[in-house]
Amino acid sequence: MAQGLQFSANLGFLWTDRPLVARIHAAKAAGFAAVECHWPFDTPASVVKRALTEADLPMLALNTPPGDLASGDFGNCALKGREDEAKAAICEAITYAAEVGARAVHVMAGKGGEIDVFIEALEFACELAAPLGLNILIEPLNPYDVPDYLLSTTGQAKALIAALNRPNLKLMFDCYHVARTEGAVLERFTSLQPLIGHIQIAAVPDRGAPDHGDIAYSTLLPAFSRLGWQHPIGAEYRPEGATEASLGWMRDFKS
Repeated sequence: MAQGLQFSANLGFLWTDRPLVARIHAAKAAGFAAVECHWPFDTPASVVKRALTEADLPMLALNTPPGDLASGDFGNCALKGREDEAKAAICEAITYAAEVGARAVHVMAGKGGEIDVFIEALEFACELAAPLGLNILIEPLNPYDVPDYLLSTTGQAKALIAALNRPNLKLMFDCYHVARTEGAVLERFTSLQPLIGHIQIAAVPDRGAPDHGDIAYSTLLPAFSRLGWQHPIGAEYRPEGATEASLGWMRDFKS
């Protein structure tokens, strides 16, 4: 195994049986080097910041609010007619990220959106985030898990990043989504590496712990390390049963 690999616990999927503050402390106890969230907004930022300080863990990233999940929303920042709502979501996420010391905000495009609307939202987000030292992330999502999401390929994301030409706009490279939509994960990582702001992992195709399935992370992640990736890699998988029982993959990397 490559030495120096570190991991970030995605608290949207891990330890979901307990409050967010308890998840942060559980991640520390399990040996994670960082945490990340989906939508932490129900917990006050001051409370999360205190927990992060106590655990001595950074928060790498969080998402913009998704909109009305029950009605089928999965982000709203590319949806025509909802621009004001999108700006409010971006402001909420960036403000929260700055308060907890997070390093990036993933701006969620939504289903059935329009590229021009998304570009305007990203311009707004990048402008707001830059003075705070925050990166803005965009993430292609596979059409099996999220049908009709605006971004489904790394090529689309690369074109957007080139069009905006903002130094704080980066690609969220989720190996699970890339593998399900495009394949050739290592080759795509290699070609896109200068644009990548964060990496996430999960087994393919079941999105379980990254110790089985179609991606051999035991060889892929050391390859990322050899190519110069030095940041914690996000464990965004759905454990089968208790999170602690699913962590053998991480112990293997550290052994």
